[in-house]
Amino acid sequence: MDEFQYVPELIPAIKQASDNLKMGEKGRFLLTGSADIFRSARTQEALPGHMARLELYPLSIAEISSSRRNLVDCLIAGDFRTAAEPSWSRETIAQRILVGGYPETQQMSMRARGIWFQSYLEGRLFKDFESLHSARGDYYSKLRALSSYLAGLSSGLLKYATLARNLQIDDRLARRYINVLEWLYIVKRVPAYRKNRGKRIATGMPKLHLVDTGLACHLLRVNSPDQLLRSGHYGALLESLVYSELIKHATHASRPCDLFHFRDTNQREVNLVLEHSGTKIIGIEVKASSTLRADDFRHLSRLAELLGDDFDRGVIIYTGDKVLQFRFGQHRFLALPISIFGNGSAVQQ
Repeated sequence: MDEFQYVPELIPAIKQASDNLKMGEKGRFLLTGSADIFRSARTQEALPGHMARLELYPLSIAEISSSRRNLVDCLIAGDFRTAAEPSWSRETIAQRILVGGYPETQQMSMRARGIWFQSYLEGRLFKDFESLHSARGDYYSKLRALSSYLAGLSSGLLKYATLARNLQIDDRLARRYINVLEWLYIVKRVPAYRKNRGKRIATGMPKLHLVDTGLACHLLRVNSPDQLLRSGHYGALLESLVYSELIKHATHASRPCDLFHFRDTNQREVNLVLEHSGTKIIGIEVKASSTLRADDFRHLSRLAELLGDDFDRGVIIYTGDKVLQFRFGQHRFLALPISIFGNGSAVQQ
């Protein structure tokens, strides 16, 4: 049943039918959709114990370039034996950010891609939004303004009060709308990392990323690699690109893992924190530079000091072309070229 979010009334019937299935008959129903209807308050039944849930994101760079490398597995194993990767130019990276991961956009011209993104947004913000949230009044203009605002905020801290004030909307309404945008797989909130698991969701400001950088560029009205490179959004969207690639690889990695961000009381920040094997931590920084200095590792070193034995390794993903290994004190660090994600040149200019 495709686009299942439009018919949530079927859920009780599916639950009843599932209760009556014998063991060999499991898997009778395949429910697909472009929105997570089971997280919405409009759905009373969540089918606990009756279904396995899989999230499918836009295509990863590895899928687009036919690479079988799972970067999350490689990060956990520390398995990067190659001395170098094919170099990506700044223009290639910018083009990869502009195109994004939706299958339809991969070989489109700039104009056709813009038309597709506009149609996609209108469908999601009108029809799909109403399947998850009972909105009143002129909610579309508020959603459109919010989506553009969040695109400019991608990879930044999500301050609800500031957002509500800037957009002149109610704070609680802003939170509800962001919830729905997350259920629509348009944005993702990344919780702050805390050693105390019980405090992770309750404390610390989340970071926000748009799931697809191509959609973010469309909302920001950035249309060409040159325009992106001259804008103030390139570094932030590069971080969002890395985040979106990691969540895609994490969905089929050999070991379960979670992604966070880290920020201490002195404003020292690590872009991404990957937790695996219970408590082991890999800190990940994203740098738009093609060269590195010792100072680039200072925040990762701070995270290593804080975590002690739980710190697995630190990784910097940068725009150079070499896999480099470093050691500061007792801790290991890697520098990986962004081309480690796959061949980024096979996109329409």
